[in-house]
Amino acid sequence: MKKKDNKEQQQKRERKGLTAMNRFALVLTCFFLLTSSFSLRASDSLRVTAVDSIGMTVDDMDRAVEFYTRVLTFEKISDVEVSGRDYELVQGVFGARARVVRLRLGDETIELTEYLAPKGRPVPSDIHPNDRAFQHAAIIVSDLAAAYRRLREFRVEHASTGPQKLPDWNPNAGGISAFYFRDPDRHFLEILQFPPGKGLTKWRSTDRLFLGIDHTAIVVADTDHSLRFYRDALQMKVVGESENYDTEQEHLNNVFGARLRITAVRAAQGPGIELLEYLAPRDGRPSIDLHANDVAHWQTTVIADAPARINDLLRERVFSLVSPDVVTLRAYELGIRAAVLVRDVDGHGVRIAAK
Repeated sequence: MKKKDNKEQQQKRERKGLTAMNRFALVLTCFFLLTSSFSLRASDSLRVTAVDSIGMTVDDMDRAVEFYTRVLTFEKISDVEVSGRDYELVQGVFGARARVVRLRLGDETIELTEYLAPKGRPVPSDIHPNDRAFQHAAIIVSDLAAAYRRLREFRVEHASTGPQKLPDWNPNAGGISAFYFRDPDRHFLEILQFPPGKGLTKWRSTDRLFLGIDHTAIVVADTDHSLRFYRDALQMKVVGESENYDTEQEHLNNVFGARLRITAVRAAQGPGIELLEYLAPRDGRPSIDLHANDVAHWQTTVIADAPARINDLLRERVFSLVSPDVVTLRAYELGIRAAVLVRDVDGHGVRIAAK
């Protein structure tokens, strides 16, 4: 009997020991998860204060400027030629010589770059809106029907089947009207009109047809992983979330069965960045190997208080370097004094700069 009691007591002690070990293991696991996550979110080593411009590489600058200024009423604000070792290093293109034109619409700016040397590859003919290479700029209009008629007058290439109004059952996106199209280099663009009560206050203006750029949208494989870069590393703020589907969304994106998780992030100034994760269909292709002189290359330039600290975040594996490090620019031709070009986990270009 005594032996039996001793055996039962020993088993109880072992069970208690295992329970305590399990608790300790759980606490330890939570600690490492929390500290790992916290170290990325709490760090103030790299804080984006503004989205400065949305950039695209173009094949023919004169043709591109004609399109954006004549059709979409952008205004040219600068036109420079850049070259030299510092620009080569920033863009990751050996022997780079480029013409860079900045255009403004309302308060927002796009930056068009034509590489005079070396020339890159054209936009692949088969990029689909659910491929990770997809990116667009969303131009806000005061009257979508009138804007669509204007685009038809200039025979723009459709990317949507036609203008779409998102259904009212969707609380975050209902009532938004939009249409995808392409510029002469076949970059995707969007015109978008917010209904009353949605969008920034400034988009309620009716003094012009084309008002400005609300955001650039990028397709991502995993929103949560992408947020580790845009929200946690760059400290941009999540300002909106939505799940969009139904026939209108399918025809807008021109993707049958499209169901998207959409997450918008913003800095204190400038247009936002929208993360588009296709929950269905999941057959979008992964990112393609792009160089800055390829016409499919986009780069969103963000202004940070300490861009050199980007190196401290390399271990997080939420981006890869294109520039070997932050590069100080000899001249102020691009309006920035230092920059580093990186690619996020889906291959989208982000140029982190200081003014």
